[in-house]
Amino acid sequence: MSMLSDIEPAVLWNYFDQLRKIPRGSGEEKAVSDYIVSVAKKLNLDYEQDRTLNVVVRKPARPGHEKAPAVVLQSHLDMVCEKNSDVEFDFKTDEIQVQRDGEWLTADGTTLGADNGIGVAAALAVLEGDMIHGPIEALFTVDEERGLNGAMSIAPDLLKGRILINLDSEDIGVFSIGCAGGADSHLTMPIRRETASGDTLVRLFISGLRGGHSGVDIHEGRGNALKILNRLLYQAGKTIPIELVSLMGGDKHNAIPREAEAQVVIRSADLSRMRDWFDKAMADIRVEFSPVEKNITFTLAKLEQATPDVLVPEAQKTLLALTFALPHGPMAMSRTIKDLVETSNNVASIKFSGDQVNIHCSSRSSNDAALQATLDKLCAIAELSGASIEQPEGYPGWMPNLDSKILKIALDTYKEVADEQARYEAIHAGLECGLIGVKYPGMDMISIGPTIKHPHSPDERVDIKSVELFFRHLLRMLQVLA
Repeated sequence: MSMLSDIEPAVLWNYFDQLRKIPRGSGEEKAVSDYIVSVAKKLNLDYEQDRTLNVVVRKPARPGHEKAPAVVLQSHLDMVCEKNSDVEFDFKTDEIQVQRDGEWLTADGTTLGADNGIGVAAALAVLEGDMIHGPIEALFTVDEERGLNGAMSIAPDLLKGRILINLDSEDIGVFSIGCAGGADSHLTMPIRRETASGDTLVRLFISGLRGGHSGVDIHEGRGNALKILNRLLYQAGKTIPIELVSLMGGDKHNAIPREAEAQVVIRSADLSRMRDWFDKAMADIRVEFSPVEKNITFTLAKLEQATPDVLVPEAQKTLLALTFALPHGPMAMSRTIKDLVETSNNVASIKFSGDQVNIHCSSRSSNDAALQATLDKLCAIAELSGASIEQPEGYPGWMPNLDSKILKIALDTYKEVADEQARYEAIHAGLECGLIGVKYPGMDMISIGPTIKHPHSPDERVDIKSVELFFRHLLRMLQVLA
């Protein structure tokens, strides 16, 4: 029996229990998309599954409420697949192993998938349930985490409803009514190698950082493992002859890198001096990041194997300078909404591939002009370093509407069910509402959800009590709309 079987609301947690067993990383959603179809068939509901694997399931209004406006319940099927390096887990085949920690649900060294599995489970619970509501269109999109790609492919005639409740917010009682737009940048730098002059191969590894979502967590100043390790290599190279073999880390464009690794070649006579230098530098790093990073670990280990070829000095100098110059973190705060990051950039990953190095950056802004300026800045840095850059089309933001009808209903009903006042905000992250709003002009939208901490990292957890309140609030909103 699953540990989720005794948690209320049982129907929601039963669906989440099924979802955790289905591999559903971004780009690998066929199985979970087909599962949604199977639920629709079991409930005898009309559905459409498009070529992208988005699914919409339509539930008729409860008798007597047929004239109510149709409501779209929207969530995404994919999850970010992140794990600690010491955890043996295959996201393509293994079931998420959930653990209960008091009032929180988490996973065993991996992301939990509460983002956005709780939203998916809530929509499925509405489809199964016998509550008061008007016509329902439950929209399940794919590939949200890699760039809102499922929402981008939705046909403009798929939905009839013009009220949308997005189920992808992550703080109970805090509604999202606007979001940032964003775009990615792919930098490619050519490299050449030569025989090393040193005789000792050394591995440098930094870990224990919190990582997290490159949008909603970026304001906290969490450490970027890649940026920290690159900084150390750049600075150490001023006093210790270091020959770079590789520098790598990061995986998902919307996750702050938690771990990074480099291999370098040095002279054996410099090993002790190198250890002393890095011990002091890491002590300084720990002090610098101590308010937000408590568990930074660093290892410097001699590898007992033949020294590989290293980057030629010019390529090494350029790569370390390029990575040092790339901005990471908040670049501007909103001038109209207090404490909201307006513009940011995440240096998301660095990977060596043959005779080139690939660097991936993810930029966000609630200001279109500022976003474009950030993308142009990355182009300028790439141009100065001799790297090429590709910038695929990004996704739009979502402008807040303080006169929204669904916002007023959400505020009133939350006060009713929670006996406290909710608040609303715009967030520094991409939501599918931005794209859906472009495809369906006039769509009245809001985003709600339970409390989820540290999404996109193995520390992801969801507040169990908040899920119950979130679901009661959703049902009351549907009742009022009916």
